[in-house]
Amino acid sequence: MARHVDVLIIGAGLSGIGMACHLGRENTGRSYAILERRTAIGGTWDLFRYPGVRSDSDMLTFGYGFRPWNGTKVLADGPHIRQYIADTAAEYDVTRHIRFGRKVVKAAWSSAEQLWTTEAFDEQSGETEIYTSSFLVGATGYYNYDTGYRPDFPGEQNFRGRIVHPQHWPTDLDYHGKQVVVIGSGATAITLVPAMSTDAAHVTMLQRSPTYIAPLPAEDPVAVGLKKAKLPAALAYKTGRARNIALQRASFALSRSNPALSRKLLLQAVRVAVGPDVDMRHFSPTYNPWDQRLCIVPNGDLFRVLRKGSASIVTDRIDTFTETGIRLQSGAELPADIVVSATGLDIQMLGGAALEIDGESVATRDLVAYKGVLMSGLPNAMMIIGYTNASWTLKADLAAEYFCRLLNHMRDRKYSTFVAVAEDADRAPESMMGGALSSGYIARGDAVMPRQGRRGPWQMINNYYRDRALLRKAALEDGVLRFGKRPAHARATPGAAVESRSA
Repeated sequence: MARHVDVLIIGAGLSGIGMACHLGRENTGRSYAILERRTAIGGTWDLFRYPGVRSDSDMLTFGYGFRPWNGTKVLADGPHIRQYIADTAAEYDVTRHIRFGRKVVKAAWSSAEQLWTTEAFDEQSGETEIYTSSFLVGATGYYNYDTGYRPDFPGEQNFRGRIVHPQHWPTDLDYHGKQVVVIGSGATAITLVPAMSTDAAHVTMLQRSPTYIAPLPAEDPVAVGLKKAKLPAALAYKTGRARNIALQRASFALSRSNPALSRKLLLQAVRVAVGPDVDMRHFSPTYNPWDQRLCIVPNGDLFRVLRKGSASIVTDRIDTFTETGIRLQSGAELPADIVVSATGLDIQMLGGAALEIDGESVATRDLVAYKGVLMSGLPNAMMIIGYTNASWTLKADLAAEYFCRLLNHMRDRKYSTFVAVAEDADRAPESMMGGALSSGYIARGDAVMPRQGRRGPWQMINNYYRDRALLRKAALEDGVLRFGKRPAHARATPGAAVESRSA
């Protein structure tokens, strides 16, 4: 028996829970269910459990626009973010609509039936379940939850210590009094080094090349000031959020218009924070600011452990692992009991599920992003992909608002289908994220990521202000988004309503 809902959401993380909340807030009147592979709400924030795990975006913009984040910390740790998402789901009565432990393996659209049929594998019972829906929302993010990206290191079979990846942190890992090497220079490595140095004998961050780092106070001074002024919580949140959105956009715009000045300002801030005894070459990338994502250091925690001597940074390449550590191409050797491979993510779309349209397989790489939220040729479907140069949630919120606006437009005009139709001239060769950043994970994801557009609503420029106008105000019927109505002779929607409870 097929279980049927109007909207089927894949993923119960930040994006999926936000979408479900918007469906109710925007009075769409649509039934929905969420399929979540994990056994708890939170997505990324339920998966990542490594020491010090935290957001890399400020919480005034990383929180939902419709439910204020009430803390004053600039960044928040993983457990608090996970709880915030779960509390949001509970407040908006979303939790009972989630079916946990379901891995989506295939989603197929039938034009004749105007339905999505989705196959989900119940990982506890071993059974396959079938869900039908009028609309499909992919809220799985864009990386592989099963495996992180880890290169094969030369000689690693000779290493007598332990190699771990942050994406699947071992609960039994004891690094007290141990020599630890963290390979990587991104947000995860920069988080791990100060967190582990409290208990480890010494932590070395080994990087091939530096990353731009921005030191920020742990407490947001404006948020603290607004709280002391006893402004209403909603007004304080709205004010602080608007300020931070403007600062994010200004920082990115400066990096594009005057990269030399942007670089100078960033490096000066680091120089002041790190002190005179640390070589600035470890913090001086060869690329321009925001060619890769900027890393945030709250309250100077990384710089503090570097000044203290409980951690250090080495910029070099690996020659080979040895029995007791890592030999570098410079000839130096790093002793290690534990090596943490903070080397990034493995990219996939829709949680790795197969896509079909009328019996034909669809490769996500062949799709083009329309307004950054819909995909060309995918009827009645959306994939939520957040910003790379600002908080993920800013885009996820806009996408959900747009989708609800679209649903209400269809209801009012008795439409049953929509599809964005791209012409050959709309398609660019790079991926929808390739034009924004040059990070390694984006290059690796080129094989599966939808394409960037060349013009108009197909061109994704990662600008919140432009997207806000485009998604909230621009005409829905623009000649690119095509609508259809159910034929009078079409049969009723098959299947039974999915039970509104967690399972």
